[in-house]
Amino acid sequence: MASLSPKLSFLIIVSMASLTISLSLDLPLSYSSVQAEEKSTDFGYFVLSHLWPATSCRQSRHCCPTNACCRGSNAPTEFTIHGLWPNYNDGTWPACCTKKSFDEKEVSTLLGALEKYWPTYGCFPYITCDGSNGSFWAHEWEKHGTCSSPVVWDEYNYFLTTLNLYFKYNVTRILNEEGYVASNTEKYPLGGIISAIQNSFHATPWLVCNHGAIDELRLCFYKDFKPRDCPTESTQNDRVSSGSCPDYVSLPLYVPLEGNR
Repeated sequence: MASLSPKLSFLIIVSMASLTISLSLDLPLSYSSVQAEEKSTDFGYFVLSHLWPATSCRQSRHCCPTNACCRGSNAPTEFTIHGLWPNYNDGTWPACCTKKSFDEKEVSTLLGALEKYWPTYGCFPYITCDGSNGSFWAHEWEKHGTCSSPVVWDEYNYFLTTLNLYFKYNVTRILNEEGYVASNTEKYPLGGIISAIQNSFHATPWLVCNHGAIDELRLCFYKDFKPRDCPTESTQNDRVSSGSCPDYVSLPLYVPLEGNR
């Protein structure tokens, strides 16, 4: 397909938005970043990165209104969105390509879906491209979304496109159907998880682990949003090395984070 159609997919997003909760996200990015002025913004492919909530919540220490780890029974229990990142073919990426600041009003009709499927797992603010503090969504749009043209031109369509890729390529459903479900006792073969994704999407994912637990699952796409294999090796400066995933990995259960709200 040439691109995801905002008109066709808007109904999906509106229905998802009605399921809402409320909040925003907070983890550092991976892959080596390159400022826009240093390289052409004619990137090679997109990376859609998912976070496993229980692994993210293990790294969160405090409760606040923006921390999805503190939602109790309403906390995320499936992979959530980390971001959609344009990447160069050498694994680096452009960053902060324009001065278009994030404007929450531009995505007001998507906020319900964003809060549920693109949440924050922490309380500290993100640094935006002008050096000020902002939300996780502001960080993702300004650092990555602004570099997504000419495929995705504006803020609204950046978030809409990301949500629709997330719904279309539902990694939680695929893994659950193959028996890979959240558990604090089971260990699953890394190769089996990779094969489940390959068999469904005909492309190889990239997994990042933290202490033997899946932390991120990345899917890669050509610029027309057809799946493609992700790079097989981590690039320099990845916050968790590619060797961090053992042969058998866990998908831990969510444990509610208690504390000051």
